Amino acid sequence: MPEVNSPERLGGWTRFVTARPRLALLAALVITALAVFAGSGVADRMGSGGWEAPGAESTYTTKTLEREFPASQPNLLLLVDSGSASVDDPAVAAEAARLTERLAGEKDITGVGSYWQSKSPALRAEDGREALIAARIEGDDKAMGEVLDRITPAYRGAHGPVEVSVGGPVAVRHEMQTIIQEDLLRAEMIALPVTLVLLVMVFGSAIAALLPLGVGIVAILGTNAALRGITEFTDVSVFAQNLTTALGLGLAIDYALFIVRRFREELAAGADTRAAVGATLRTAGRTVLFSALTVAVSLAAMLVFPQYFLRSFAYAGIAVVLLAAAAALILLPAALMLLGPRVNSLDLRRLLRRGGGRPGGSAEPFASAAVESASGWGRFATLVMRRAPVFAVVTAVGLVLLGLPFLGVKFGTADDRQLPATAESHVVQQHIRDGFPGSPGGGLEVLAKGAATPAQYAEYRKRITGLPGVLRVDGPVTEGRFAYFSVLPAGESVGEESQRLVQDLRAEPAPFDTSVTGTAAVLVDSKHAIADRLPWAVGIIVVVTLLLVFLLTGSVLIPLQAVALNALSLTAMFGAVVWVFQDGHLSGLLSFTSTGDIETTLPVLMFCVAFGLSMDYGVFLLSRIKEEYDRTGDHERSVTFGLRHTGGLITAAAVILAVVMVAIGTSRVANTKMLGLGIALAVLMDAMVVRSLLVPSVMKLMGKVTWWAPAPLRAFHRRFGLSEGESAPVPAEEISMDAPERDKITSGA
Repeated sequence: MPEVNSPERLGGWTRFVTARPRLALLAALVITALAVFAGSGVADRMGSGGWEAPGAESTYTTKTLEREFPASQPNLLLLVDSGSASVDDPAVAAEAARLTERLAGEKDITGVGSYWQSKSPALRAEDGREALIAARIEGDDKAMGEVLDRITPAYRGAHGPVEVSVGGPVAVRHEMQTIIQEDLLRAEMIALPVTLVLLVMVFGSAIAALLPLGVGIVAILGTNAALRGITEFTDVSVFAQNLTTALGLGLAIDYALFIVRRFREELAAGADTRAAVGATLRTAGRTVLFSALTVAVSLAAMLVFPQYFLRSFAYAGIAVVLLAAAAALILLPAALMLLGPRVNSLDLRRLLRRGGGRPGGSAEPFASAAVESASGWGRFATLVMRRAPVFAVVTAVGLVLLGLPFLGVKFGTADDRQLPATAESHVVQQHIRDGFPGSPGGGLEVLAKGAATPAQYAEYRKRITGLPGVLRVDGPVTEGRFAYFSVLPAGESVGEESQRLVQDLRAEPAPFDTSVTGTAAVLVDSKHAIADRLPWAVGIIVVVTLLLVFLLTGSVLIPLQAVALNALSLTAMFGAVVWVFQDGHLSGLLSFTSTGDIETTLPVLMFCVAFGLSMDYGVFLLSRIKEEYDRTGDHERSVTFGLRHTGGLITAAAVILAVVMVAIGTSRVANTKMLGLGIALAVLMDAMVVRSLLVPSVMKLMGKVTWWAPAPLRAFHRRFGLSEGESAPVPAEEISMDAPERDKITSGA
């Protein structure tokens, strides 16, 4: 009968990835080169919006107004500063009129208007020193950006007695897109070398350290090519590129760490290269596959939401997870086949050890370090399980307390304050907020459709003027069968009072069809769309996670425990997001402007990403616990074994992923900063608190009932389930034996 690790038992998958390793690596090199070509310029095809729900009333109204009344929806604003003179000064007015006329003659620009034409108080600063020229640039994000780049140099700066600055929504989006691309490049320059240093510290060997980094680069380049293809069919947010980099590096390194670590363990135990690769794929390879599926499902749940901002992260996330797993399970084993024991070469830590240590090509230094690390984690696991009630209660209560600030969350919309305080479009919008009456751009528009008489319009305007929270109503402006009214709220543009006003306007009866848009209306519709789809997204994540963890463990209770503890691990992240980014604590240290609220879609995004990453580490731990439980049937010993053999690995992987996310968090865009720093915190809390303290203590308290499943489900798992270990479950009669006696049996003594 062949041995477990003999070539006869390697299986089709192992034979496939190891039969021609040089050919596999050459094919990967060619495909990666093609991906670089295919993914070039992907950022230029991405949008910087996507927070609105496509089928919402506010979206329909906005598009209709853009079509019928271009001047009602300006996206370009020129802030004209007259210095010490008044904007009504004849010389200032003449220069402003010349700029307005010139702007109206530009290609692809419509709806040009200014204070000097309309004398509207909303377009003039209260101190009389600034006024606005408004216009609309036609086209999609890319076309608008090209127009903005073309005309901005001609208008920005000094023009006779006035100084002109460029702002408006199109300038905000364009500047945000540019900054995100610059920040992403900087984040990669920070993350790659720091990650390489950490990998060298983990593995010692420079060769072993380069392998996970290579897998990550392949995943990132492949995902950029995939996103470039997706932009041909649908809108994709530029923010998704940040997730591509973070998950591409983070997950690829996680998977490669797990596989390389297991391969080196097999070499240290005396296996030859081919047998070590086969054992690694049958064990760690299965775990990586399960992990990739759980993360992909968490990210795929964002596809149920209508906002393309969230859907974009699903596109990017699913692509990068699958590519990272594919690279780790196909390319990495091929590289290991070629390297063999040389994977331990260039042991840089040897230079720091007194006496120089053993030669870098030996697996013994790694084996010795692994044993020392495992023994430390073993002692820690024993301590946690000995005081399980204390650790379980204190950890759970602490996590709940850290999450309490999220109870005071306020939802808002993304605006220019995401940008650095020095960004020109931010400066322009801040001037408008601080110095103009009613903050132009924060008003509401009511679209009227259908034939109506002037008396009917006047009566409707009178009624909506009397609604609570209305400062002023302008209009109607009519065009054929359409008309619109501009309603200026008395409170903040997205405050509770403005949101109530949206509901009141929509409920107000009229002799014609009405619909409402504006900043507050977009927020109301976005919150409704998320609340409507959120149960479906959570349900998909929970149900599929329960199924996958059951297939891995064969237990009914472990999947429930995994979902509950994963959710608990996210409390610190959500609490910190509100305390820091909504309430403004540490805003000076982190260099961002607090808006007093959180963009509506971000908590959903952060939940899906962080939950998936938590399950990633959970699968790593549970797979080793299950492997040992199948071998021995000893519950407590299995938990200790799992923590001993994965504690250091999970911690190292979490630290490396946190470094990548913190690099993303150095972005000058506040939402990207929140995403990066928030997920970094969630990852560290999950690895260092939940996996190290809460999971072992809860499993100790639950005892062997942890592994319970009804007979039909046990039969289902025996037929369809997967596990990391290859040994059959220990017979019941062996479970009752003392550990030393059982070890003799399981070791073949």
